[in-house]
Amino acid sequence: MANTVTLLCCVVLAAVVVAYAQRRNQTGASIQYERMDGDVTMQCGSLDSDASVTWKVNGTDVKAHHREEGSRLILMEVDLSNNGLYSCFQNPNGERRDQINLRIGTSPREPTVTCRSNTYPKGFYCSWHLQHPTSIPTDFDVTVLHNQESLEVTRDVVHKNRCHVLFPEVFSSYPYRVNVTAVNALGKASTTITFEEINIVKPDPPERVVATPIPSNVRRLEVTWNSPSTWPDVEIFPLKYFLRYRPLIRDQWEHVELTDSTAHTITDAYAGKEYIIQVAAKDMEIGTWSDWSVAVHATPWMDKPQQIPSTTEQEPLLETTPSPAPPSAEPHRAGVPVGRASSSRHLPSPLLWSSCLLQGALTLALI
Repeated sequence: MANTVTLLCCVVLAAVVVAYAQRRNQTGASIQYERMDGDVTMQCGSLDSDASVTWKVNGTDVKAHHREEGSRLILMEVDLSNNGLYSCFQNPNGERRDQINLRIGTSPREPTVTCRSNTYPKGFYCSWHLQHPTSIPTDFDVTVLHNQESLEVTRDVVHKNRCHVLFPEVFSSYPYRVNVTAVNALGKASTTITFEEINIVKPDPPERVVATPIPSNVRRLEVTWNSPSTWPDVEIFPLKYFLRYRPLIRDQWEHVELTDSTAHTITDAYAGKEYIIQVAAKDMEIGTWSDWSVAVHATPWMDKPQQIPSTTEQEPLLETTPSPAPPSAEPHRAGVPVGRASSSRHLPSPLLWSSCLLQGALTLALI
């Protein structure tokens, strides 16, 4: 048992040592970024150009289309499959002389940039993305100018491609200028947008939308909702709302615009039909409508069917099976069970009368 435990410990320790060695080797390797579809040349350290070397990739022979020129390895028309850790060994002793971590990718194209204020008048945020991936690490530099002054940019801790900016003033007539530059080892590209604050105000959708039937009203639904929690001050900067609803059996929406109200009663619903309901929000004066809220479903009140009592009383059914006859009050002679019903009266037999007469005659003779 002890030998088995010792053997397992040795195996685990060996695996840890190998993993550590591989990680250390990759960490110590130089990184070489190259463009997709091009030819790549890798030099084995500082060896002379005519030195004899052997190349390996991830510990195996190089099988990709390539050629070797002295201490150089040339890969032809590379793609993502050529990524890996390349090692070169000097012949004939096989001493490793260099390691290169090859990464294939592309230079970035112009990023797509959008800005929006869902916390007006506190500030706004900008987000960006690349329509075409680069396959290698790419960073983004962001600058924001307003009235020729640079504003502080705070990167979002959750969304890596988003930043936040505070409004330096409210109701400013000066435009904002936002520049986002994508940068990686193979190149860079920039996008610049310009806007006024009134054009980027867009609240988040209303929250906690609830639709409930109204008792005894088969065509009405009561809809309530809350203002978006991200909107800072609904009293000073009130919102208006846009309600849409339709039965599931139809594709056409009905619309209602409401001013400074978070409730509405639908009065033209189809009785017994399930409805889908959504709400959007917008600042009373500036900006654009929010996205639609999460859809809710509701069905108007439906009266439960009532049981109508019968106006004709049914007479009780007569008993058709005769009741058993009560047992006789007088016991019968032997051989006839007590309580057995008799169908006719029993008359004395002639033998009984003859016996009675003979007894009477004997009695008279003795006297």
